[in-house]
Amino acid sequence: MELSRFASMPWFAGIGTVAFAFSGYLVGVRKQLDLLGILIVALLTAIGGGILRDVLVSRIPLVFYDYTNLIVIAATLLLSWLAGLHRRESATFGRLFLIADSIGLVAFSMSGAQVGLSLNLNAFGVVLLGFITAVGGGVVRDMMVNDIPFILHRDFYGMVAILVAAALFAMDALGTVNVLTLQLLFILGLGVRLLAHWRELALPKVRSGRRRG
Repeated sequence: MELSRFASMPWFAGIGTVAFAFSGYLVGVRKQLDLLGILIVALLTAIGGGILRDVLVSRIPLVFYDYTNLIVIAATLLLSWLAGLHRRESATFGRLFLIADSIGLVAFSMSGAQVGLSLNLNAFGVVLLGFITAVGGGVVRDMMVNDIPFILHRDFYGMVAILVAAALFAMDALGTVNVLTLQLLFILGLGVRLLAHWRELALPKVRSGRRRG
């Protein structure tokens, strides 16, 4: 694998960081947290999945020695505050959160899978790293505010991360990774996520039956 083919991947990681920091901000405002609470929720949403991924591969998380992500998160929160998004109606909050969370999910699925490819992992390893990077921060966010994580019950959510990471692995195996195909994968992944939400698509649920006495 030639890493030069993934030269644009830092842009996707940056997009994911902005999107998840923004979604964390929206959750913090909706839950009426104070400024520190909003900061913590946004920070963990944006970097939580990446930290979990790096721990799995015995790598020091980038945020521990590079300030770029912290600056991006701080700028995102500041701009969100200055734009007065905390004064928006609840319906607007819902739409903004859906779009931001979907963008972060797909972008981090791709960046996490790329880490697996750079380490020459097999398909399971690549998909797992993409999945953890994409959903880890959201799970931490939802648990902190006492919500059931999306991955457990909503909108085909976790499957989108798996499909995107698996697609990137297949593209790399076929030698079709380039800037255009990465952009197409991002758009397709985002489209699937939004379509699943709007059409209320979901995986089958297992329901327990009750015995009649």
